[in-house]
Amino acid sequence: MDASLHGKYHANIPIHGTIVQISVSCPVIVARRRVSFRRPGRLIPVPPDMLDSILIVEDQRDLAELAALHLADVARDVRICSDGLAALKIAQEQPPDLVILDLGLPGLDGLQVCRRLRTLPRYIPILMLTARGSDAERVLGLEIGADDYLVKPFNVMELVARAKAIVRRMDGLARRPESAGSEAAAPALQLGALAIEPEQRRVLVDGAPIALTAKEFDLLLFFARHPGRVYTRGQLLDAVWGGAHDGYAHTVNSHINRLRAKIEKDPAQPRYILTVWGVGYKFADEAPAPAP
Repeated sequence: MDASLHGKYHANIPIHGTIVQISVSCPVIVARRRVSFRRPGRLIPVPPDMLDSILIVEDQRDLAELAALHLADVARDVRICSDGLAALKIAQEQPPDLVILDLGLPGLDGLQVCRRLRTLPRYIPILMLTARGSDAERVLGLEIGADDYLVKPFNVMELVARAKAIVRRMDGLARRPESAGSEAAAPALQLGALAIEPEQRRVLVDGAPIALTAKEFDLLLFFARHPGRVYTRGQLLDAVWGGAHDGYAHTVNSHINRLRAKIEKDPAQPRYILTVWGVGYKFADEAPAPAP
């Protein structure tokens, strides 16, 4: 059964050179597999290539409803919940294609929710919403697995644009030959003592499994698939995190330092992920010989 969520929305309209704010109250129809803005006499048609579902985890109801209204361009079904525990329950029982996650949730906060989502078998893209001014908290969110972030207050159209960008990136990954789903599509990579199994998202060194975060795995796999190619920090942010976040180049550095600590025999003398001074990083051109 459809549920109507009424909210008051505003738009600034230029009239003869003067900006006039127009307010309007309108319903959002939230139904399973559909969120549509109701216009007189018809519903906006839902394109067949949209996402199945988006989950908005936000305790400010007006903001969540406004976001749901505009995200009708991206997904057939937009669900809203206001606390972290409910979001985790939904993600486990009916995994969405995208989670829009507020950091400042009551109880279980957004960082904890993000961390727990990254322990689930299915990878769910996460777009963080934060009103916090601390760069450290935003960096931490990206490091524990968020794919992008947006600082409040924000333009709702930017929210939609970022959601669409994440969708495009995930669609691009799904279309790559190595993501086609067959064993031949994503072969394990054996690089000296290092083994990477993309289908299982598993890494082994000398046969022993190594625990990596989601972004550490993504970064290592990206490097391993492009041996010898030099990347700047900005290029790595764009390729692995999905955007060159200004001021967050040190996020790449910290991930590489942790990767080296986990996969290298001697992190001070790395043989897999190499520094190219003045430029960035690259993966070794050839698999390192076994360490003595």
